[in-house]
Amino acid sequence: MSEAETILDLESKIYLTADGYASLKAELARLTGHSRAEIAERIRESQQHGEFSEDNSELDQVKTEQAFVENRIGELRSILSHAAELDPEGIPTDHVGLGSVVKIEDLSYGDTFEVRVVSSVEADPDKDFLSSESPMGTALYGHVVGDTINFESPDGMKKIKIHRISR
Repeated sequence: MSEAETILDLESKIYLTADGYASLKAELARLTGHSRAEIAERIRESQQHGEFSEDNSELDQVKTEQAFVENRIGELRSILSHAAELDPEGIPTDHVGLGSVVKIEDLSYGDTFEVRVVSSVEADPDKDFLSSESPMGTALYGHVVGDTINFESPDGMKKIKIHRISR
């Protein structure tokens, strides 16, 4: 069962930032448009060249890619059918909540950085989008500027301090 299916089993809304919602819609449009057409064209080319043999690894690769694309399309449609955009004005700045941008100091290393707390569907470590369900996201939730928080991470105990909360 995929992460999206687990979330959707709860019959609840999936709250996404406006950028996250737009990104998922754009991915769906790309997959249903360009990617499907490209895969269909590659399959047609294989047919025209008589490449439908038992040993055709190119065709197997295209079929695997087609299955991946179709699964992702289904997953995105399911997510978007349960999605609601966060109202930017409703994102809290007095405490950490979904959509909050939080400036944090790692007290063990003295590093200061910002993360945006988002749903697990939108989480992306490369963009510093932190899942609200992650150890740090769960620990931050509800806290205010000035709070020092201890939490268990996969790397052991961490101690962080909140310096700013914004939208």
